[in-house]
Amino acid sequence: MNDQTFSLQPFPSTKSLPKLKIAGNIARNGNKLAIRYLLKGDLKEIAIAPLSNTRSRKHELWKDTCFEFFVSIKDSLRYWEFNLSPAGYWNVYRFDAYRQEMQEETAFTILPFSVQNQADGLALVLEVDLNKIVSAEQEIEVAITTVIKHRDGEVTYWALTHRGAEADFHLRDTFIIEL
Repeated sequence: MNDQTFSLQPFPSTKSLPKLKIAGNIARNGNKLAIRYLLKGDLKEIAIAPLSNTRSRKHELWKDTCFEFFVSIKDSLRYWEFNLSPAGYWNVYRFDAYRQEMQEETAFTILPFSVQNQADGLALVLEVDLNKIVSAEQEIEVAITTVIKHRDGEVTYWALTHRGAEADFHLRDTFIIEL
């Protein structure tokens, strides 16, 4: 098993950012990928939709508070974007190359994740079988990101690293975790 911890950084901004911390861990055991996000801080400043009883696919989750990660096969242009809303919605998109040919990834019909409100924050935990998109022998590269929508409508972008002049989670040199 390959288990790594992470801490996300906000894209630099001239505006004041809420006092937040986004951290967690990611592990790959065989071809099961487990990721745990911990969002801590002043959550009353963040727009978080109430948890829905329905776990369903929904588009454009990145317009609101959304936990995301990107998976690519090492040395391949193709990659997948996973979106997880703390409200319980999800989606997965496949790209053939950098922002090219975005398609909903139909190999996934459900993403089994849980959201727990904690005294000092929120935890989101997902375990997903990658066999539908990659083989267990293939090395993968992962980018971990989060979009935070503030109550005032401002949006901030958090990632392991930011490499562009603007926040861009699709840049392949930000896929820095190897599993």
